[in-house]
Amino acid sequence: MPNDRARVGEIDRTIVLVGLMGAGKTTVGRRLATRLGLDFVDADAEIEAAAGCTIEEIFRVHGEGAFRDGERRVIARLLERSPCVLATGGGAFMAAETRAAIKARGTSVWLRAELDVLANRLGKSRKQNRPLLKNGDVRETLQRLIDVRYPVYAEADIVVESVEGPHEAVVERIIEALERRRAEAAS
Repeated sequence: MPNDRARVGEIDRTIVLVGLMGAGKTTVGRRLATRLGLDFVDADAEIEAAAGCTIEEIFRVHGEGAFRDGERRVIARLLERSPCVLATGGGAFMAAETRAAIKARGTSVWLRAELDVLANRLGKSRKQNRPLLKNGDVRETLQRLIDVRYPVYAEADIVVESVEGPHEAVVERIIEALERRRAEAAS
């Protein structure tokens, strides 16, 4: 495996993965962190640890608004730490305050995936902690989320297609994009 840390240069900002559920943020994030020699942090896991309950329970007991407020605070705290690879929940980047914090302290990478890819991945693993998929048709719900969120996700610093196939290919595309950013900043 190539020395990917040398390829992208000094990493002084957290690499923040954004995108819809099923885009591969956690799986790709873990692999990217390994290749870059960084820690991997999953914002949803941090939120659950801070709240002492699951995301589904937070939604059910306190509502989505309380979850989003906690999510904003946790991500702000995580961005204050040493650079890492941070996987965010699908709605995190929708909050203007969170986007501003990520822009100030991180490099955002949108893992963009087509509806068919998302539906296929989520159909295979309908996890308990996806409250937005609890009711209704998965494809219809995802399409509504795509319509609302993709224009905002497009504000990310880097856009990488997350397609069917090996996750390593997505990781490689992210590393190539980080290399290009480094070269552009140097020129």
